[in-house]
Amino acid sequence: MTSVLERDRMPIEKTRKRSSPGKAALLVPAAYIAVAAFGVWWIDIRPAALVAGFGDLANLVKRMVPPTTGDTGSLLALALETLWIAIAGTGLAAIVSVALAAAASRRFVGPRAVQLAARAIIVVTRSVPSLVFAIIFVRIFGLGPLAGVIAIALHSVGMIGKMMADVFEEQEQAPHDAVAAVGASRAQNFVATTLSRALPAATSLVLYRLDINIRASAVLGLVGAGGIGVALQTAIGSLNYQRAAGIICVIVVMLLVLEAVSYAAQRAVAEHADVGTEAQLYAIRSDRAKLGWNRGRIMRTVGALVAAVLFLASLSQLSFSPDRVLRAWDTALALMAGFVPPVFTGSVFVGIFESVIMAITATTAGVIFGLVIAVLSTRHLIRFEPLSLLLRGAIVLMRGVPDIIYALVFVAALGLGPFAGFLALSISCTALAAKFFTDSLAKVDPAPLRALEATGANRLQVFVSGVWPQFVPAFISNSLFTSDLALRESAVLGIVGAGGIGFLLDESVATLDYQVTAGIIIGLIVVVVALESTARWARKRVI
Repeated sequence: MTSVLERDRMPIEKTRKRSSPGKAALLVPAAYIAVAAFGVWWIDIRPAALVAGFGDLANLVKRMVPPTTGDTGSLLALALETLWIAIAGTGLAAIVSVALAAAASRRFVGPRAVQLAARAIIVVTRSVPSLVFAIIFVRIFGLGPLAGVIAIALHSVGMIGKMMADVFEEQEQAPHDAVAAVGASRAQNFVATTLSRALPAATSLVLYRLDINIRASAVLGLVGAGGIGVALQTAIGSLNYQRAAGIICVIVVMLLVLEAVSYAAQRAVAEHADVGTEAQLYAIRSDRAKLGWNRGRIMRTVGALVAAVLFLASLSQLSFSPDRVLRAWDTALALMAGFVPPVFTGSVFVGIFESVIMAITATTAGVIFGLVIAVLSTRHLIRFEPLSLLLRGAIVLMRGVPDIIYALVFVAALGLGPFAGFLALSISCTALAAKFFTDSLAKVDPAPLRALEATGANRLQVFVSGVWPQFVPAFISNSLFTSDLALRESAVLGIVGAGGIGFLLDESVATLDYQVTAGIIIGLIVVVVALESTARWARKRVI
């Protein structure tokens, strides 16, 4: 029987469990605010500097008007090359990620060493930004889209593999056991049960990653990895700001159109995954001996064929040849040999530290402004539809410009240093946080809000007592995810002179100092893994 002492302790333990999420919900924002306060001093963010900086930015914008595109044909060819890079890299990553996710999943029953190796590959590729991979592969394969495709593919493997492994692990075990009981091999069982049931979610993941990769591939040309970024780098390097503005406009329009297409495709996949009989592999027929063709199966087949054709077409644009691979192999071996032993200098630690400070400071600013935009964009406090539409449109436009392009503009207007990087990241974090927060606020349970309104509570009281408690877990989780993305971006902004470790990374590759390059990459992996571990801890305590 339970003793009196044990019975007395049980309510206390439950109270502690309930109170811990509240403590974590306060601890995480407090930590970010403390680091951001230090970042304001480190980056030298002053009101006078902000006012003067925006004045310089206004002068630069005047020099960029009216935008021009120059040779439209060559610019469109580079834009199409950007699209091919994104499709080829995403397709290769999707193929590789299936095997990696299966091996990294907790349900993998093969050798433990294989599982650990798969998990290590996922962690490393997810931690290193695609632009960092591009710098390395340009050195191995030379200038051109091939380096960009491999960079996009490697970085995408980390995200797709991790999330696909989560999808595999969340499936019920009963179908797997049933198929195994009839004598199916391990591979047959995986395809028939795990992979087939994961296809809708996996397709949505790949489409989401394609949207991200299109943005990333638009700037790979800044380091010589092909795409429209080549033209942008040339225009800014020659101080032709009007052409640079025209190229930025082309990039933004291209990304917005492709984002709309990707969103429509993801929505179609999500709707298909939610329906009942329409989600079956074959249509139900009275004659069970014949395969059925319904509208859903026809659309899936056509979609798969279109995706395969686009993927094969993108691969044909890579100037791939066996001789080039053999030459690159020798270069890669020499480069990998130069990575050992990795060197950690004081400059490496300072650069990584500055990247972290930039990312957290910008995340804090972005979360604050993003929360304001999200509250004004939803109907919980301010119910003014024109303002909501205006703010949502501004978010879409802000997200349409890659971070490093913001950094290029701020560096040209304000000069080199972390201040330009902070401003670029702040805009990006504001847009991203506002999007996440708006979506989360729109999904709160309306029942408690109606109950509060029935008691006569005003909008502010309903928001504080009904909306905010439901929103806190999403607020913490989305803020951590925003800082995670900001950290990866801050690591490469230094390539264009916007502070952080990026400048030293680019310089170490250009001067063949690969030991320093290895030290920087290892440092980035450690920081990203530490941040992800902190985020997992916070999510467990809050959500």
